[in-house]
Amino acid sequence: MTVGPSERWRTLADAVRAAADGDTIELQPGHYRSDVAVVTQPRLTIRGLGTGAVFHADGRSAQGKAILVVHGRDVAVENCEFRGTRVPDGNGAGIRFESGRLTVRRCRFFDNEMGLLAANDPRLELIVRSCEFGAAPRHAGLLHHLLYVGAIGRFALTGSRFTQGWRGHLVKTRALRNHVTYNLLDDGEDGQASYELEFPNGGDNVVVGNVIAQSPRTQNPTILSMGAEARDTMRGSLVLAHNTLVNRAGSSGRFIRVWADHLSGDTPVTLANNLFVGAGDIGGAATAVAGNHRVAPANLGRDYRLPPGSPLSGTAVALPAKYTPTAAFEWPVGTRPLPATMRLSPGAMQSI
Repeated sequence: MTVGPSERWRTLADAVRAAADGDTIELQPGHYRSDVAVVTQPRLTIRGLGTGAVFHADGRSAQGKAILVVHGRDVAVENCEFRGTRVPDGNGAGIRFESGRLTVRRCRFFDNEMGLLAANDPRLELIVRSCEFGAAPRHAGLLHHLLYVGAIGRFALTGSRFTQGWRGHLVKTRALRNHVTYNLLDDGEDGQASYELEFPNGGDNVVVGNVIAQSPRTQNPTILSMGAEARDTMRGSLVLAHNTLVNRAGSSGRFIRVWADHLSGDTPVTLANNLFVGAGDIGGAATAVAGNHRVAPANLGRDYRLPPGSPLSGTAVALPAKYTPTAAFEWPVGTRPLPATMRLSPGAMQSI
């Protein structure tokens, strides 16, 4: 099913209403204004062609929630851009994900009250690959998170870029299991996000191969937080391996904060082969530590790589395969594979 000004279906909303289970809707490149929809069909794919489909909310929303509300099982959204959602309760999202499993690839979210917002249901699974999130709106109201995942079963984030937050977090996820790999979470010099990465409920969290950098204008000096809002029997674990964490908030900055007193049972925290860039507290909650290094900002290139000839090059300690990076973030979004035989260095950005 093809959507465009000269096609049978002029709007995404028309195509979604006519679609059957398992259909693919392809959108001609261009701008789609006030075109909002609710997906209930399983196995539906919505794909922008060429340079992509750009959706502008222009004051409208589906169900008072988002440009696109997803209820269907095994839905995929590809190469679409979502802009400018505003709703009365302050949670206007580019995409609101409420049931099933959703995969989002090569999509862009700008100037939404919530870029992508997922509901609270442990049966849900969300996969985000090679997407871009930015330009949080700067108006009063609720915190404007660029990506906010509710208490779902599993969340995977790969090869995506986040920047220019405001008061809210770049990524906030309450999922039971989180797999965050090969992303660039960099609020820039002018962003005013709070946390760059937060796991407020705890959860089992694997964070590998990411650059995570806060702004000097940050609203919260902590870069990564786990367990701040945990209660009852919520548990937490964290593996932080081959990441580059950059503190631009000076001596007040904190790289990691684990709220172990909020979490139930043991809280294992593994820190391995990370680069901590700048001053600030690394955090004392780690139960296993290996191969981490603190470096000055001047000792990294602008692309966060170690400079040629660095004594740290190739010195990463060996880790289990599931925590060893096989790729790295590739600008502007996406990943590039790493040679299987290369000697890895601490940090996220490996030089080939």
